[in-house]
Amino acid sequence: MKSFVVSFHQEDNVDTMQVQKLNQEDFTRATEGGTRHLFELDTNIGFFVFFDGADKDGDISYMVLQYEEDNEEPSACYAFQLSDFYEFMALYLNDLEFNEEIEEEEDEEYGPIHHLAHLLFHIVEEGRDLEV
Repeated sequence: MKSFVVSFHQEDNVDTMQVQKLNQEDFTRATEGGTRHLFELDTNIGFFVFFDGADKDGDISYMVLQYEEDNEEPSACYAFQLSDFYEFMALYLNDLEFNEEIEEEEDEEYGPIHHLAHLLFHIVEEGRDLEV
């Protein structure tokens, strides 16, 4: 597992985030007590699955798997602190409400889900060259 720090644009209104990039062994250890699928997001930089998992001692990790193109195997797994993961969940849930409030328009308004995809872009770019 390798840790890295992601800094966002000031207008993103998100603090610097510590992220861990997990290898297969780290992932197996972090999820051997089970996982819980929370939600997924399909973006132009990949398909992301948000979930939490428990290790053998019951300690919970908050993770995101990234899939690229049509690959069945994930290209990366990231783990986050609960406060950062909560930010992702809040954006996802806010988007559900946001979409109910707006009518279908030709040009979709920049909403919470777009912001979540933007944050994921920064995380993926920062962790891309990290060997795990």
